[in-house]
Amino acid sequence: MSLIPSFFGGRRSNVYDPFSLDLWDPFKDFPFSSSVSSSFPELSRENSAFVNTRVDWKETPEAHVFKADLPGLKKEEVKVEIEDDRVLQISGERSVEKEDKNDQWHRVERSSGKFMRRFRLPENAKMEQVKAAMENGVLTVTVPKEEIKKPDVKSIEISG
Repeated sequence: MSLIPSFFGGRRSNVYDPFSLDLWDPFKDFPFSSSVSSSFPELSRENSAFVNTRVDWKETPEAHVFKADLPGLKKEEVKVEIEDDRVLQISGERSVEKEDKNDQWHRVERSSGKFMRRFRLPENAKMEQVKAAMENGVLTVTVPKEEIKKPDVKSIEISG
């Protein structure tokens, strides 16, 4: 998040992104103690799934392209939606692996739970032509751009 001081451990940026709807999360890098994580694994695991969904957004001359790393998810577990006010929403849920009573876990690092990312699209986005594809755990959402019409310049003859 831009213009937020970095004293909570987040990276600092002096660039303000008017299209971003990302909200500053004060608990993003909060160090849960191992006793809390082991007592409530679903709390720390769900939080990390929400926080760790990273999305790249690039703009090409033809489109805005979003890429999200969603390893282990099927396309049926992911939703891509566009709201009326030009907001792109990517959401889904990563299921918790079933536990067997005989299993002894040594480490749990893969996250599970719900995630959601939202981005405000610029005025030149063609909302009705958005496409999404999932390949090798990477979701790619392509939002075509409208051509910017150059104003017609007409020379006026000056009399006199």
